[in-house]
Amino acid sequence: MTILAFDTATDVATSALVRGGETLGETVSRPVTVLGGVDALLRRAGVLETELEGLVVGTGPGSFTGMRMGLATARALAFALGLPVAGVSTLAALAAGAPEAVPVIDARRKEIFTLLNGHPACMRPEELAIDPGTVWVGSGAVRYRLLLEAAGGVVPSDDSDLHVPRARFHALLASEFGPAELVEPIYLRIPDAERNLT
Repeated sequence: MTILAFDTATDVATSALVRGGETLGETVSRPVTVLGGVDALLRRAGVLETELEGLVVGTGPGSFTGMRMGLATARALAFALGLPVAGVSTLAALAAGAPEAVPVIDARRKEIFTLLNGHPACMRPEELAIDPGTVWVGSGAVRYRLLLEAAGGVVPSDDSDLHVPRARFHALLASEFGPAELVEPIYLRIPDAERNLT
């Protein structure tokens, strides 16, 4: 199966083209340029849009705007190309890239998104149970490096590839494909705009 996968939930967008479990190409860009990255990816790999058999989109948690951008892009491409879509958690993709590590995404507002007992959660970094020697990856790990390391946690260097939710892992983790409108983002709190209104 030839799959196009992308994630725009964080400040770094990734796109990947995967066929039969093999990565044909991958790009890293800003979320607002994901369509350009996807187009360049297809051209470099020599894959026509008509050869695609499925789309995978990152469902967050992450930036409200980034997640909506990714879902809107997936829905538009699915409609235009007649493709089924699967959603994969951004935290799950981070975890797949560093199997022994704990994924942590910077949620802003002095909070993080992470996995607790396998489920996405939003919390303050001070609330984390940090076991000495545990590896932490993702934008939240980079932002709260001092806190994590002071408690004995291990955070790879800021420029480590382990901090990026690579789209190739989204493609490998995808299992159930279906109509694009059934793929929902993982919201763990209300958007800033809605919060400001109340």
